Amino acid sequence: MDERPRDQRLLHQWPGSSVRRRDVLGLAGLALGAWATASLPSRPAAASSNSGGAAALPRRGDLRLVAISDLNSSYGSTSYLPEVLRAVELIPSWKPDLVLCGGDMVAGQKQGLSRVHLSAMWASFHRQLLAPLRRAGLPVAITMGNHDASPAFELDRQEAERYWRGQEDALGLRFVDGSRFPFAYSVRQHELFLLVWDASSATVPAEQVAWAERQLSSQAAQSARLRLVLGHLPLYGVGQGRDTPGNVLQQSDALRQLLERTGAHAYISGHHHAYFPGRVGQLDLLNLGALGSGPRRRLQDPSPPVQTLTLIDAFWPQGDGVGRTVYTTYNMRTLQPITSQQLPAQIRPSQGPVLRRIN
Repeated sequence: MDERPRDQRLLHQWPGSSVRRRDVLGLAGLALGAWATASLPSRPAAASSNSGGAAALPRRGDLRLVAISDLNSSYGSTSYLPEVLRAVELIPSWKPDLVLCGGDMVAGQKQGLSRVHLSAMWASFHRQLLAPLRRAGLPVAITMGNHDASPAFELDRQEAERYWRGQEDALGLRFVDGSRFPFAYSVRQHELFLLVWDASSATVPAEQVAWAERQLSSQAAQSARLRLVLGHLPLYGVGQGRDTPGNVLQQSDALRQLLERTGAHAYISGHHHAYFPGRVGQLDLLNLGALGSGPRRRLQDPSPPVQTLTLIDAFWPQGDGVGRTVYTTYNMRTLQPITSQQLPAQIRPSQGPVLRRIN
């Protein structure tokens, strides 16, 4: 039984059907400490141990994902900070079933960047980040950020599409609908249905909203044990300096209701550079922190900003129990987990409902 304090647990429960649990995975050589969750599980997730003296990873779920976002450095940069490179070295040892990236993989969205320069940025991303993950055999799903493919920067979008079209068949993804890739697409990986839409600006195109509803209502989605939606801009503000029009999605309440109506479990986003696992209504809102430059403070929270990486473990229901999704997020400078004590109980954006911490 897991005897760690409640404030070291961050998770969300949800219904489903039972399936065999997967083995626990330890991580030797990294002092990662205890792990964080959000409300007590019906079946406590015990931490694993290892013989190397390092602290354990959380118990491995039936499905394990790693989520990163906002990797880029300053405008036009072709280099990445040490925390980003450390994450790329670390992730394969966790053996996730899928790596998710919430956008801003390169440092575009600047007037005057030539096609040659944009191509060089994507080549650097490929060499330093994507290729090592794929050599490790890890499937990778991405969404476009404003620095990757802002609708206001046509050349950026062209180069982003050119690069990702060349990677489409090498990402290890099982597409349900890849006709709009890389801007919008759906995949079915194991028992996960993942929908990606183009939230690189504040407006998700109307035709994509209609497409998303059809996809999430499909048999492929409804038969999956877990349904996630990935986009760059969040539904509601969480980061200081980003709680403004243009930095959150328009018609956010309607989009949230669509996701709730079709049974999505969580919307995962980046852009605000501030980690916060929130919940509104029936939907988890997993706001990923920045792994690259410019982490930000959360709204109403004076805590210093940190670069983060999030581990997601999904546990399928056992018998008549409920499933749960455990979010374990690390400060990438210290490799220590962010506990619930380090997070505000809620965030109040200037527009929209209160986001309550998942606990």
